[in-house]
Amino acid sequence: MAEMGSKGVTAGKIASNVQKKLTRAQEKVLQKLGKADETKDEQFEQCVQNFNKQLTEGTRLQKDLRTYLASVKAMHEASKKLNECLQEVYEPDWPGRDEANKIAENNDLLWMDYHQKLVDQALLTMDTYLGQFPDIKSRIAKRGRKLVDYDSARHHYESLQTAKKKDEAKIAKPVSLLEKAAPQWCQGKLQAHLVAQTNLLRNQAEEELIKAQKVFEEMNVDLQEELPSLWNSRVGFYVNTFQSIAGLEENFHKEMSKLNQNLNDVLVSLEKQHGSNTFTIKTQPSDNAPAKGNKSPSPPDGSPAATPEIRVNHEPEPAGGATPGATLPKSPSQPAEASEVAGGTQPAAGAQEPGETAASEATSSSLPAVVVETFPATVNGTVEGGSGAGRLDLPPGFMFKVQAQHDYTATDTDELQLKAGDVVLVIPFQNPEEQDEGWLMGVKESDWNQHKELEKCRGVFPENFTERVP
Repeated sequence: MAEMGSKGVTAGKIASNVQKKLTRAQEKVLQKLGKADETKDEQFEQCVQNFNKQLTEGTRLQKDLRTYLASVKAMHEASKKLNECLQEVYEPDWPGRDEANKIAENNDLLWMDYHQKLVDQALLTMDTYLGQFPDIKSRIAKRGRKLVDYDSARHHYESLQTAKKKDEAKIAKPVSLLEKAAPQWCQGKLQAHLVAQTNLLRNQAEEELIKAQKVFEEMNVDLQEELPSLWNSRVGFYVNTFQSIAGLEENFHKEMSKLNQNLNDVLVSLEKQHGSNTFTIKTQPSDNAPAKGNKSPSPPDGSPAATPEIRVNHEPEPAGGATPGATLPKSPSQPAEASEVAGGTQPAAGAQEPGETAASEATSSSLPAVVVETFPATVNGTVEGGSGAGRLDLPPGFMFKVQAQHDYTATDTDELQLKAGDVVLVIPFQNPEEQDEGWLMGVKESDWNQHKELEKCRGVFPENFTERVP
């Protein structure tokens, strides 16, 4: 019996809900067709618009904050791997190894602390702030349904009130017909019953109207107070959220800056104690330059030419280490030009230097006059001083000669194919930015003497496969 009663209650509730939905649907259709008026509240509608805008902004802020946190986590992982790489390459006997390891540990802890504080002070606050919106949104929707119920009940009651006379006329007509068939004593009772039934319907409609109005007004009053308060709270929330993020980020970067400075000090100390090992950083080629790599190929026999000098202190080479064949800087005690005679550099007039004998013999002998030529010095492929353009038998911009010590097989169309013993006339790059470390531009002397066409004969080649010659 209890189960039967429960089923009956459930069925009745379902039927009631279905009836409400049908009534609301009918009311909305009548309102859209203009056959029924709709209760309007412009102030509340503005509050709803503000609510929807606030919800949209909050949802976007939550999404962007989660993206920011994901980026922080990715940076943490990248920083951790970078420090792990440093720990692997930092050899045990190098000074500052323990300090470098400690800095790496503190770096990892700092990233973890920063991420966790962002979650606690920003993301969780954001989630709490947005957590109140679903309930309010549900109540706004429910308030809209109760407003439709209120309008429907109001229209039903008004229709009964206006149709009172019509109902009385409809009631009178059947009574007149019944008078002919029913006894006299029944006619009065029948009419009284119809009037009582009409009054009952009117009373029920009035009760439903009062009930619907009460439910709607209770919800409406609560939302009218809550929505403006929620709208105004957004200012304080945004201020607190972004102040927290800014403060956490500021402290994080301060602490990270200290760790980076400590790591820099450790590396500076390592550099000072191993200053004899030098490393020179040259300008990288431009994006449009043909890339030859940072290192030229190694000669097959591992000769000293294959191990170029490496500098780490980034200081220029001393004047005494000038490139062989390059002219010395001009000075008041030296002539305006430095000349190379019979493969040697002629010293200034009156100067007593080693190698002067050859030049003196050349000038005092009865031999024909020797051609005097000025060779420019070069720094990273840039011509310093004179130019070989004045010599018709040498390519424009000629700097010095080199001789191949090993065979080199070209791997690209812009490279020279070299055989051991080939002499190459070195010229500057048209665009210095195209020169890669360990590579020179030149033309084989045999090709130049035969064709005299620089564009077709020139190419790049690895410097450590060659050796300078007078």
